[in-house]
Amino acid sequence: MKKLSLLILLMLSPILSFSKAPDCHNWPMNMTKGWLKNANITNIYNLDESKTKITLLASEKKEKDLYTQIYHFVFYDKKGKSYEVITKNEASYEECSMSQVNSYLISKRDINY
Repeated sequence: MKKLSLLILLMLSPILSFSKAPDCHNWPMNMTKGWLKNANITNIYNLDESKTKITLLASEKKEKDLYTQIYHFVFYDKKGKSYEVITKNEASYEECSMSQVNSYLISKRDINY
């Protein structure tokens, strides 16, 4: 019985050792809203934050507690337009703002056809 318990523990240890990336979507989202405003793409005060879609596309561990994260955001404004943005930044569990945020506007669409 002892050997079976040890075998099960050894089989599960690789599964338990995978670490989850930090949830740091707020930092790139807020920096991207500032970028949208400064680039005169949209007035961020017209954005409907309740409709914002956030997807973590990739998170790569670079070194101990440092991750490169790629997010896909879809922002919607109150006038019926959407703004799709891809961001890239580095984050850790202690600090989400380990680097600047690179934002790339993918599309700007009027969803009121």
